[in-house]
Amino acid sequence: MTDRDEQAYAGTAEGQGPVRIDEELARHLANKREELFEEFEIRNEFPSEVLEEAETRAADPEGDIESELEERRDLRELTTWTTDPADAQDFDDAISIERTEKGYRLWVHIADVTHYVTPDTAMWEEATKRGNTVYLPACTIHMLPPVLAETVCSLVPNEDRLAHTVEMHINGETLSHESIEIYKSVIHSDARQTYNDCEDRLDDSDAPLHAENNLAYELAERLHEQRKEDGSLVLNPKRDRAHTIIEECMLKANKAVTHELQWSRGLEAMFRVHPQPTPQEWDEALTEIQELDGVSIPGDAWDDPRKAVNATLEEAPGRQLNKIQWAVMKVMPRAKYMSDPFGGHHALNFEIYGHFTSPIRRLSDLVNHWIIYTNDVPEGVAELCDHASDKQKDAETCERIYKDFLEEVGLDPHAVNNRGIEVVEDAEDAQYTA
Repeated sequence: MTDRDEQAYAGTAEGQGPVRIDEELARHLANKREELFEEFEIRNEFPSEVLEEAETRAADPEGDIESELEERRDLRELTTWTTDPADAQDFDDAISIERTEKGYRLWVHIADVTHYVTPDTAMWEEATKRGNTVYLPACTIHMLPPVLAETVCSLVPNEDRLAHTVEMHINGETLSHESIEIYKSVIHSDARQTYNDCEDRLDDSDAPLHAENNLAYELAERLHEQRKEDGSLVLNPKRDRAHTIIEECMLKANKAVTHELQWSRGLEAMFRVHPQPTPQEWDEALTEIQELDGVSIPGDAWDDPRKAVNATLEEAPGRQLNKIQWAVMKVMPRAKYMSDPFGGHHALNFEIYGHFTSPIRRLSDLVNHWIIYTNDVPEGVAELCDHASDKQKDAETCERIYKDFLEEVGLDPHAVNNRGIEVVEDAEDAQYTA
């Protein structure tokens, strides 16, 4: 390893190693988490019945796959890969792509959780109570038992997995869906790629998946630019290429599923609805942005606030980006789940929208998988929407409070999240003590 390589490695989470704290501080953090779990009714322990059921269902994944092959499309020969943060614990989604005469053929493969978790199981009942996975720095409270979330459902590399695939033929000129197919499949992920891996492979013509990543980015960048032109709000204009690929592919798949649910089948489901601010609230936000030092909203953009914000963010000095984003977030209503999709998603500027791509960590996606597969809407779906919206808000609030607490005791939440924590007995060996 060269000196330059050693310096680069030393700057990574792996190179720095876990954040070391003493036992007293560890107890302090544990007490704070328990306090927050109680306050927000976050279920930190799985009932024994749920764990036993999960272990039974996950006992023979290879046998499950073998018995399912006749009923599913076998996509194991298709080049497939996941792209996630370095610290990801579960892998919900993978992609495959190829160029066609008319444009692109994009496959988005999603973990087939509903093969294991169905409405007649204790696992489903527990998932509906939890609503979502809660991610705190160095602490994950799963929606599903870990044996499912981290192993048999997770699309890990070099293993066959059951998936729910959204296959889309995308027009090369308009980028619209030429066709959409949604079906059960068996896939084999060729690589577990981090965002950094993706960036490196995009630049290195000899790297694995170089051509595939470049084709995915070509499509994703075009989809991204089209969304902005259509009026989708983009609050992070500096996003790297890897994030752009995953965001745009998942948005395209979610839109395809939503189209199938609403327009092709006319079914209730757990749709994602984002109300818009009032004209007065938008005026307040744009006025606040316009008054920032070094910031100017283009004169021809004022009539469409979302396009005005997009244009301003692209030209504004870096020191003002957070202030612009905050001015917008202050007036934005919270997105919520509703069984009626009409009202649309204001920030994305989508007429209707819903979630499908993260069934390991979101109740809405799990329920939508079941509806797509069975054409059967679970009883009380409107109440599930309200509950999922509330639990998402609780999880976000809990995460914010816990991060603030980490800072209060001298810990960097970002470092803790990326590097994890190691508890040491000897306070002299700890980087942080109570």
